[in-house]
Amino acid sequence: MDIPGAIYPLYKGSIHVYHSAIATYYAPSDLCGTGGLHRERIRAVPSFHGERRYDTVFVELDTSKDGLLGMVVARVCIFFSFLYRQKFHFCALVHWYVRELDERDKDTGMWIVHLEQTQGGRAVLDVINAESIVRGAHLLPVYGDNRVPERFSHFNTLSMYKSFFVNHFADHHTNELILG
Repeated sequence: MDIPGAIYPLYKGSIHVYHSAIATYYAPSDLCGTGGLHRERIRAVPSFHGERRYDTVFVELDTSKDGLLGMVVARVCIFFSFLYRQKFHFCALVHWYVRELDERDKDTGMWIVHLEQTQGGRAVLDVINAESIVRGAHLLPVYGDNRVPERFSHFNTLSMYKSFFVNHFADHHTNELILG
């Protein structure tokens, strides 16, 4: 929502920046680990082996809906934390990906998403509570009919393509999460 700058709360404290976070989640079909708990690192790194790495994640918006109907995919730009009114806030700055259709693709069975943009063509940015991040998401480009350039780097994939399949075949945990 657009909030006039004059009514922003005054903040004079420190903001701490993090380049990664750990997502811990429960995978009921896999009881490895401590009773089915799994961990994965989500990165938002300006230089990872000489390239930028900003991971995509599932963000839970509505717990009453199953699978991707209650979640949205986002790309994490940065993690940060701050203390405000004696309360610690751990947040993430994200770009949103929105579903192209209200149902999965008939050929692949996967959802198709694209980067949400303003009317001016800029990607929509939002600050979210990092606790709403469920786990990492794996996106596959919708390639179309063009050939992939020979010197293409996987680091550029999210910038080079317009639409992506949300890959629920990445592992069985993702399959359970997306398909409900």
